[in-house]
Amino acid sequence: MKIGMILDAPFPPDPRVENEAVSLVKAGHDVFLFCLKYGNEKASEVINGIQVKRYASNQLEYKLSALAYTVPFYSILMKKKIHQFIKETNIDALHIHDIRIAAAVFNANTAFNLPVVLDLHDNMPEVMKLYPHLQKFPGKYIITPSKWKKKEKEFIEKADKVISVSPEFLENLVERIPSVKDKLVLVPNTIRESFYKDFKVDKTIIDRYKDNFVLLYLGDTHIRRGLQTAIEAVSSLKHIIPNIKLVIVGRNTTDVVLKQQVADLNLEKFVDFEGWQNVSLFQSYILSSAICISPLHRNLQHDVAYANKIFQYMSLAKPLLVSDATAQRRVVENNNTGLVHKDRDVEDFSDKIITLYNDEALRNELGQNGKQFIENEFSWEQTSKKLIHLYNNLLS
Repeated sequence: MKIGMILDAPFPPDPRVENEAVSLVKAGHDVFLFCLKYGNEKASEVINGIQVKRYASNQLEYKLSALAYTVPFYSILMKKKIHQFIKETNIDALHIHDIRIAAAVFNANTAFNLPVVLDLHDNMPEVMKLYPHLQKFPGKYIITPSKWKKKEKEFIEKADKVISVSPEFLENLVERIPSVKDKLVLVPNTIRESFYKDFKVDKTIIDRYKDNFVLLYLGDTHIRRGLQTAIEAVSSLKHIIPNIKLVIVGRNTTDVVLKQQVADLNLEKFVDFEGWQNVSLFQSYILSSAICISPLHRNLQHDVAYANKIFQYMSLAKPLLVSDATAQRRVVENNNTGLVHKDRDVEDFSDKIITLYNDEALRNELGQNGKQFIENEFSWEQTSKKLIHLYNNLLS
């Protein structure tokens, strides 16, 4: 098939989009990727077999995207670009990445009547409730997550197939919209085998932390990711584990809050903010750690979506400590790959760290369980099979 993927963002980077597209190319399909450009990027190029087509956008369109379901301007502007993309590529099917651009795609498709696959990366209406600009004027009054939820339902009902990232997300959709049960397909965000089989170790990172008992966090550091819990726990854990070090690899605009907390607790010697680092260094950070953490706050988004970091941690045989957000709790408990603490409970977080600190054999056992789970069941090479099956049978 000739598959047209629609992404309303620049490409690269987008690991999920790339993983899906590359797997479909390897399975014999042609993949054309519609994406946006805000500068002098090439209008067309081939990346890992993906035929990338970039359409010029600007800051006004970007800002209008937040208002996609308040006023129709963004969808009208994108519809023209998508119509052009479909005509130029002569594709057989459309694959929409998330709902922000979905109205534009469905409107453009009325002239072509192609089958549509809707790929829900996130529970977008719930994620939006957590955005800082929706907590205050003017966003609070002009962007309504409930409208996005209604639109999401409309798009799910219109699509021929709907992909999502976790069993919990699919359960939530079936509960909300029972009629769509048969069109749902699970394609979780997992990691490629190359992440844990083909990498170089950065010795400077290993040497820097060789004398520390490292708690590692990788990824977006927004307040809702729970790092305030870990930081507060370190203030008491340092008396029990003198060489403890919380290493945070990632960043967010809310880092000012985390850094102020570290300063207020006099923890500068015990917490390292590494900022964003190249993905090629992730393995070295993981290998330098003793325990890897994902202390997510519980909410309707985190309960139904995995953080990809937990699979990166597992693939290199590290024990996890995660909060009881439903999706990650289930995968950790069902596969015995780590311990679970109550969301935002500093004492419970600390107790679980101490348990793991005092029991190296347990740490090793949990780490090996995680490694085997990824190798045998949960690498991208395994979980992408449902995506390939979907497209091999879509037209039939």
